[in-house]
Amino acid sequence: MFAPADLFDLAQTEHAHLFAGAAHAWEALKAIEPYIAEWLKNHPPERKFPEAWIGEQVWIGEGTVIEPGAMIKGPAIIGRNCQVRHNAYIREQVIVGDGCVVGNSCELKNALLFNNCQVPHFNYVGDSILGHKAHLGAGVILSNFRSLPGTVKVEIDGQVHDTGLRKFGALIGDGADIGCNAVLNPGSIIGRRTVIYPGVCWRGVAPAGVIIKNRATIEVVPRKG
Repeated sequence: MFAPADLFDLAQTEHAHLFAGAAHAWEALKAIEPYIAEWLKNHPPERKFPEAWIGEQVWIGEGTVIEPGAMIKGPAIIGRNCQVRHNAYIREQVIVGDGCVVGNSCELKNALLFNNCQVPHFNYVGDSILGHKAHLGAGVILSNFRSLPGTVKVEIDGQVHDTGLRKFGALIGDGADIGCNAVLNPGSIIGRRTVIYPGVCWRGVAPAGVIIKNRATIEVVPRKG
């Protein structure tokens, strides 16, 4: 389930060329920087939205709204009819598809968002790819850097795949929904339409169409005094 088409509808991004020749979807993360540089040669950036901080290598599509206080450092491509809300921070090498939301206090870095993604509240998205209509609940963190030495590895069915990446957050398949305050550890891969409940700390590969939830117990006791 690591091929691009296993996770993503490539018709739902203008930038499907990122995956050309990729056996594994995470290979596109290395292609983002040169792809944006080449793309901007044919799509000159426009300086607008004076109340936001927008770098010189940022292209913004028609119908997109950048609210005051947002910062788009770039290089970046922001699609059409998006909302980039107050205090959003879009760093280097980011591609945002059409109809996306990047919300308050969200930080994106070296990431690709397919069309109609929602990253709306207090999210960190580093070195990650979010599929068509993927949604992150408030406070979701896609952790992208392992504290131990070495590259990020992905294991499925007892077989370990070395991604060759020192930084790799997550691949989130089309229509997947990650609940509030969940943390996805480096190298997480989430299948299409899968739901992760709030507060889950996830590591590894989740198949398509499942629900992942904690089994923590809740204790209710009388209040004294």
